[in-house]
Amino acid sequence: MTSTANSRPYHVIVFGASGFTGQFVVEEVTRTLSDGPKGTMKWAIAGRSRQKLEKVLEQASATLTKPELMSEVGIILADVGDLASLATMCKQGVVVLNCVGPYRFYGEPVVKACIENGTHYMDICGEPQFLEGMQLKYQSQAAENGVYVIGSCGFDSIPADMGIQFTRDHFKGTLTAVESFLTISTGPEGGCIHDGTWQSAVYGFADSDKLRALRKKAGYKPLPVVGKKIKRRSTLFFSKEIEQYAVPFMGADPSVVKRTQRFLHKEYQESPFPEFFSFGVFSKVGPTRKQMEDSSFCFTFLGEGYTEGQDPTKGKPNAKIRTQVKGPDAGYVATPIAMVQAALTLLSEPESLPKMRSVEEKKRIKELGPDRPILQIQQQASDRGRAYTRNGLLL
Repeated sequence: MTSTANSRPYHVIVFGASGFTGQFVVEEVTRTLSDGPKGTMKWAIAGRSRQKLEKVLEQASATLTKPELMSEVGIILADVGDLASLATMCKQGVVVLNCVGPYRFYGEPVVKACIENGTHYMDICGEPQFLEGMQLKYQSQAAENGVYVIGSCGFDSIPADMGIQFTRDHFKGTLTAVESFLTISTGPEGGCIHDGTWQSAVYGFADSDKLRALRKKAGYKPLPVVGKKIKRRSTLFFSKEIEQYAVPFMGADPSVVKRTQRFLHKEYQESPFPEFFSFGVFSKVGPTRKQMEDSSFCFTFLGEGYTEGQDPTKGKPNAKIRTQVKGPDAGYVATPIAMVQAALTLLSEPESLPKMRSVEEKKRIKELGPDRPILQIQQQASDRGRAYTRNGLLL
């Protein structure tokens, strides 16, 4: 178990706790306190205004009937425009959950402060340019300092990334392609997304040209393709698989999944495969609690490949698999669950986290076969309201 060794008073610090999403992360941390290291997780909330932070604690205390929050949760004043305050914040925690976006404008100072002060970093970013830019700029320094910088720990993009891995793990043979479909369901009052979430998405979409330049600078080699290439969809298309119209999904999921495949291929020699994501109202105040209670999401993954013993380079795929990831409201229920469970996994399973490997270790892996770490976040997320289901291997 990770403790508050290093003489740090807190396991977790929620930065941006008074923001729209941050307040729900605070509530989720409160619900899962008993799951922390040794059942006694110490935590704090951080932001620019003490008054607003105290109000968030009051609200969470009333909503969850936890009056002790006011005295047990620490309050730290920090501002992305004040680097000294960020350093002071980071020195007090093992991991910072950064809820301050858009990350394109406000994320890098927090990443930098965490790395420089030996603090693990997590966010719920859905902006590919920021995610890949931080990896390119800070990968070496983070590794040297033993710091994990983990982006997209919310609905962007844990359901998609883990859904792909779940599909791969349950396919008996060589999986060569996966197409996924996201369906959002709402209740009679409808649904909406907070304006801040929308702004982050817009900035992420707008940076496509810069993202291409960034990837060119990174010098990524093309991943090898096993099996046939996946068919690219048009802007609007009718899917026979889910029997409804869909559009290609332009969020962070494709970027995150591709980076995961690149890592697994490089470190564990796992075969990558093509993937394609599709998506089947916004307001300043965000959705009501009733709207969130009535909303849900479903990711459907349709994979195909070759059964064990079949040569993927010959003939057409002869096996299919359909899996699903289901959960509550994507933005403000599933996202806090995913983020907090990711933090608990990092705190509780440090021995299972991926490591930077030496040339000798990579050679051993190549000779003996991959031994990819298995984290418990999938089970923990399932316990908190997300379901992973395998609908069957269809031959």
